[in-house]
Amino acid sequence: MKPYRSRSEVLASVIEAGGGPSELGRRLGIASQSISEWRRVPADRVIDIERITGIPRSVLRPDLHPPEPSR
Repeated sequence: MKPYRSRSEVLASVIEAGGGPSELGRRLGIASQSISEWRRVPADRVIDIERITGIPRSVLRPDLHPPEPSR
């Protein structure tokens, strides 16, 4: 996954990797309608979403978890 993806692309990837809004909501213990209101992944959900989807936190919220520099 490229670090320069737009917020909407990241959210679409999160929802797809999570099995759709209903399944992702179920796994997070929240209503799927809450997910549809997100403009970006909420800070308090980053770790859980990373665990569920496998999408790295540096992609989910690069403002909070900057990518590690390449060696």
